Amino acid sequence: MNGFLALHPIALSVALLAVANVFMTFAWYGHLKHLNSKPWWIAALVSWAIALFEYLLQVPANRIGFGELSLAQLKVMQEVITLAVFAAFSVLYLGERITVLKVVAVVVGFAGVLVVIRPGSSVFQWASILLLGSALCYAIYQIYIRR
Repeated sequence: MNGFLALHPIALSVALLAVANVFMTFAWYGHLKHLNSKPWWIAALVSWAIALFEYLLQVPANRIGFGELSLAQLKVMQEVITLAVFAAFSVLYLGERITVLKVVAVVVGFAGVLVVIRPGSSVFQWASILLLGSALCYAIYQIYIRR
């Protein structure tokens, strides 16, 4: 296989989940910036339309990832990606200010991920730490380039 589909299944799953999370985040929170003056049901319909694209990426991503990771690892990976995407979205798109409390909240969220993937247990794979580390570094990078 050539190109995107030739990626390792975990990398492909991460890439698809990251893009799916961008759609999900816009579906859930994008209306706060652009449709705030419209009736709630218009925002809901627009959000559902955007969310369709999330599901078109998220479902194959989970199927691909489940072939390589346990269900718990797959869920944790999804949540790490969600944290990273949301951190970037809130700063870059919604213009939220970064505070020490928000940075602590992100770090605590990532620490919770470590509890779930249980380093040292038989379920743990080093790929989990690589995913966690890269997502954490990306989230911190996005926070600090906007200061």
